[in-house]
Amino acid sequence: MKAKSLILLSLFLIGVSLITFSLSRHDTKEKATLESLYAPEFEVEDTASGKKILSSELKGKVLFINFWASWCSPCREEMPSMNRLAKHFSTNQNFVMLPIIYRDSPQDAANYLKENGFHLPALIDKDGKAARNFGLRGIPETYIVDKKGIIRKKVIGPSEWDSPDVLAFIESLLSEIR
Repeated sequence: MKAKSLILLSLFLIGVSLITFSLSRHDTKEKATLESLYAPEFEVEDTASGKKILSSELKGKVLFINFWASWCSPCREEMPSMNRLAKHFSTNQNFVMLPIIYRDSPQDAANYLKENGFHLPALIDKDGKAARNFGLRGIPETYIVDKKGIIRKKVIGPSEWDSPDVLAFIESLLSEIR
């Protein structure tokens, strides 16, 4: 009886390992594929000005696209570094920061940014089309798009956006010839 239990337990653990390996391979494959594709077209609106921003009008610029919400703890965790990143590249007209609110009240998001002294736009994806086009799985989720419109980096979860590695990566994208 004891041997039978050990065999069943072993088979169960092997099954769980195979499922976990399969899921991790799928995520890696999808991430790698997304990182080599053109970014999908999207339209967002600035909550402060009401101005529409069309991705097609941003060709030739490096885009930092971040889906977030004010109620999301990991989003709040990375927001200070996003603000520092935006400040670092504030004089470079070829860098565009696009923090897109996801499943959050535009007013709550704008208030959160203002209360915390973050100088970032609060952009809304009114019909959720941008999130669907990017295949958003959760937040925060970030895409860095090169001047040619190709997704060069996809990051799921919070990150330290003003780290030397990230700054160097974005600088390298900005220095590429379109």
